[in-house]
Amino acid sequence: MLMLVLGKGKTGSLVAQVARERGHSVRVMDRENAGAAALTAPTVAMVDVILDFTTPEAALENMRACLALGARVVVGTTGWYDRLPDMKALALRRGGALLYSSNFSIGAQKFFQLTAKLADLDGYTYTISETHHTTKLDAPSGTALSLRDILLARHPDAHIEIESLRVGDANGLHVVTAKGPSDQIEIRHEAFDRRGFAEGAVLAAEWLAGKSGAWAFREVFDKVLGDKL
Repeated sequence: MLMLVLGKGKTGSLVAQVARERGHSVRVMDRENAGAAALTAPTVAMVDVILDFTTPEAALENMRACLALGARVVVGTTGWYDRLPDMKALALRRGGALLYSSNFSIGAQKFFQLTAKLADLDGYTYTISETHHTTKLDAPSGTALSLRDILLARHPDAHIEIESLRVGDANGLHVVTAKGPSDQIEIRHEAFDRRGFAEGAVLAAEWLAGKSGAWAFREVFDKVLGDKL
């Protein structure tokens, strides 16, 4: 497969490296500065999947440009989900494909599943804490918001607080706490580096090839693992 990675930051560069390790051809474009005009029809047509790891503003421009041309796009950038319905509609209207996630790490996806099981408890109150590096732009993190959505799906009237910390060069720590009258349960996921995100994103891109539609990675995670591992 030929993959186009948008974003030359730490995660985008590692995504390109992992894709090459898995035998794919890769082009990398710094889409945070180049402008949407660089994503022309010939450029988009020659690649199988586009992976975006840029900024919220750049990611929206990228999706508009690529999905309008019927491209298949994997988006690991967060902070743009208020426009998610528009991007889904564009993908469906143009016959493209959109696969997005607040966290493509395989471990984080398992963490989401465990959180859904934890949410089955009644009589508990839930809180979330997240810690990231000081240069992370969004707070709360997209992963923390996903965790809150999972809990709210089971407890729609609950007030779930999120504590956001920005410390040094932390790669990402998320803790979900369920506190009851007699005990307390905590589950946590800590990323030691960015490789887990990159590996999951490349698996997602491999799964997306040849498909049309729009999905959250959580919706197809088990299928991705079944196809690729």
